[in-house]
Amino acid sequence: EKQNNFEIAKSLDIYNSLLRELNLNYVDEINPGELNEAAIKAMLDGLDPYTVFIPESDIENAKFMTTGEYGGIGALIQYDGEYTRISDPYEGWPAQKAGIIAGDAILEVNGVDCKKKNTQQVSEMLKGQPGTEVTLKIKRYGEDKPLTKVLKREKVKIDNIPYYKVFDNGVAYLSLSGFTRDAAKEMKEKFLEMRKNRELKGFILDLRGNGGGLMNEAVDIVNLFIPKNKPVVSMKGKAANANSLHPTTNEPVDLEIPLAILVDGNSASASEIVAGAIQDYDRGVIIGQRTFGKGLVQNILPLSYNTQMKVTVAHYYIPSGRCIQEIDYSHKKDTTQMKKDTLGRAFQTAGGRTVYEGHGIMPDVKVEREPYATVTAYLYAKNYIYDYANKFYSEHKSIDSADRFMIDDATYQDFMKFVKDKKFTYTTETEKAIEKMKKTAKEEGYLEKIQPQLDLLEKNLASEKDNDLLSNRKDIEELLRSEIVGRYYYQKGRIVASLNDDPDLKRAFEILLNTNGTDEYHSILSGK
Repeated sequence: EKQNNFEIAKSLDIYNSLLRELNLNYVDEINPGELNEAAIKAMLDGLDPYTVFIPESDIENAKFMTTGEYGGIGALIQYDGEYTRISDPYEGWPAQKAGIIAGDAILEVNGVDCKKKNTQQVSEMLKGQPGTEVTLKIKRYGEDKPLTKVLKREKVKIDNIPYYKVFDNGVAYLSLSGFTRDAAKEMKEKFLEMRKNRELKGFILDLRGNGGGLMNEAVDIVNLFIPKNKPVVSMKGKAANANSLHPTTNEPVDLEIPLAILVDGNSASASEIVAGAIQDYDRGVIIGQRTFGKGLVQNILPLSYNTQMKVTVAHYYIPSGRCIQEIDYSHKKDTTQMKKDTLGRAFQTAGGRTVYEGHGIMPDVKVEREPYATVTAYLYAKNYIYDYANKFYSEHKSIDSADRFMIDDATYQDFMKFVKDKKFTYTTETEKAIEKMKKTAKEEGYLEKIQPQLDLLEKNLASEKDNDLLSNRKDIEELLRSEIVGRYYYQKGRIVASLNDDPDLKRAFEILLNTNGTDEYHSILSGK
């Protein structure tokens, strides 16, 4: 401790004298504020991905992370290389109420030109004190003249629960998108409402894509299904206040209902505490893909001049004693191998099943997801699917309900024509490999000899590529459906549409309803 204090005093002295001499002697004018932020960033970068400096300008964003509230217009935005566009207005908030729709490009905010400004820059302009006005000049698909909209900012609170329902088969489902304040209370209300007038056959909690939030909300959510006074998560760190054990503190709501939790690679932090604790108590079946692996705890600490630091203060441990953190979080060495399903130390669940530490939570039932073909990934990444949804929306006043809307042949033909008219091109990995082979063959003197075979290869590949839009129709259709449904029914609609043909959900139904006749649910939980 003493040695460290001396080192700190010495380092600060060196830093001060360096900055002073730079200012006096450097050939050009320096910007001390910018240099300081760069120095801080470089220092923190070597620690872990979550210890970061928060300048005064980012305070609104930091507040949003914990409360789910911010002053703004209530919309998701994305940058297309030229303008930032609205990708999703939140239902019932200022943007949607003012008639702003997904696809609108933001030309100006309060008279300031937004060309070439990315999402972060535009977001800072859109956010502000609730009650203040903001004027947007927007360009809409299919309209020549820009539109001007005046919006009144509100205190926007993002829904923790965008969608919940009881399916006809008697299984209740709830999608949880975050763990901001009151998430557990809201979930308890919705669960009781679904259970009120009927016998539920099972309950599915969907944590896919849920990046986490407040730890206490995670503990209270686990508590809905396990008894009082059971440890859920403990924190271990250097500072005295970073060591604590968090048990359940309330009476549970349902100890019997069969439980399935859906997770994927973007389920992180508080999501992993919920999935991990339910797994460690053998209280439910975890279905999907391996989770993200964020078992580090951050606190936000105030610094001078109204700045803040988010700093990692502890590791999370779940009831079996394992840590959910991915193994090397400083990223100083290559751990891509760890991401594969390599297993760390073995631990035991309450019922004696073996579970492993190392990187997130391994599901009890793994559902393989095929990666998208190159054509599909390109169409999505280059905004063709987003742009087509704007065209579709401008041509159709309404569509069928979110669960029934389908991409029919006529619509898909129209999409293929749209893509062709836009001169859509993309390069497959195979084409890159052939190019590389040509180059190597030329260097080694083989090119002339194998040119005919290469030409034939390229010709065959080109004709296969022409069929790409047809052979990958299922995946492309799924993305199109989600994007189009979102135009009419917002976030909730996207979820409804995605559940239509959802392999994780199908698997959960099979297990909860025992449709295979093997009582999978109990055999998984007993470790058979």
